Amino acid sequence: MMVFHAKTHPELSNWQITNDVVMGGNSQSKFVINKEGYGEFSGQVSLENNGGFSSVKYSLDRIDVDAFTKIRIKLKGDTHRYQLRIKTKKEDRHSYISYFETSDQWQTIEFPLTEFYPTYRGRELQLSKYPGKYLEEIGFLIANKKAQNFKLEIEQIDFL
Repeated sequence: MMVFHAKTHPELSNWQITNDVVMGGNSQSKFVINKEGYGEFSGQVSLENNGGFSSVKYSLDRIDVDAFTKIRIKLKGDTHRYQLRIKTKKEDRHSYISYFETSDQWQTIEFPLTEFYPTYRGRELQLSKYPGKYLEEIGFLIANKKAQNFKLEIEQIDFL
């Protein structure tokens, strides 16, 4: 099941940026469809004022993912580490996360849904892993405890 494809459905209205400025930080980022036709999450993470993260999330109408076992993403990174974040409900305070490393080449990465674990503000919660029934949000976060420029290009997100 295709969730996002930058070239065939380049709609930006469901994407939303959240940076550490919500907590006093100075990180900056944006999400655009770049001139090559890919979704591009880019910016600068700053550690000033106790900052240190940038994120983007893609809101969906509630989808049933019970029949799927993996999220597959085709992306091109910058050799930095990122989090893939999913939520069962948009209004949940916690996210289920999985880390991944990027290269400066196009990659297709598959994430088993059973490996996503719950966190809130960087702390792992004592809850069960992702229940795998419904999904309303997918996001990316960079927070490597260092100031850095970043760029993550996304071609597609789908479920297997």
